[in-house]
Amino acid sequence: MKRFDTSLYFITDSTGLREEEFLRRTEAALQGGVTIVQLREKEKSAREYLSLAQKVHNLTQQYGVPLIIDDRLDVAMAADAEGVHLGQSDLPIDRARRIFGREKIIGATTKTVEQALEAHAQGADYLGVGAIYPTTTKVRTVLTSTDTLREICAAVPIPVNAIGGLNRDNIGVLQGIPIAGICVVSAIMKADDPRQAALDLRRRARELGLSL
Repeated sequence: MKRFDTSLYFITDSTGLREEEFLRRTEAALQGGVTIVQLREKEKSAREYLSLAQKVHNLTQQYGVPLIIDDRLDVAMAADAEGVHLGQSDLPIDRARRIFGREKIIGATTKTVEQALEAHAQGADYLGVGAIYPTTTKVRTVLTSTDTLREICAAVPIPVNAIGGLNRDNIGVLQGIPIAGICVVSAIMKADDPRQAALDLRRRARELGLSL
């Protein structure tokens, strides 16, 4: 059984950043203790995506953290990333599993209990559930209630992670819900000090009794 830790799941956003600064911020997040990194690029060509994925993978390997590629199974395979994350409009999870293999990590975005059950049945290793709050990223989001998040946690035996507009000041809404972790973008990526932001998120989560 593959092992991975989604407790502080960092999703990148390169919008408005030079590559050097993007990589610096990504490494700072790794230094701050993020446990898994998802490279998310909605507008790059396949070659541009792969080039950046290889550079990010060099960093994540130095820190022993898995790299997950958002949406693009081809890029994940070409970069030899540890995993891929698939949304509701991406490749079906069972097809991706056949191509990617049993040892690779496949995550799925779900917003309902029905979607969560289907993703698990098809072979997803973990779920991202949300958005809990509105986000500032360019990704279109539909809000998911904490009641639905709790129901999904109870419905599937795989790790469930909350996503969407989360930061150290608002994660208290998740207290008492048996999530495996929180997924954050702007709270780390846009922080003045990404390393400290990651450390602060972990500290705040422990104060709330979240299992991070």
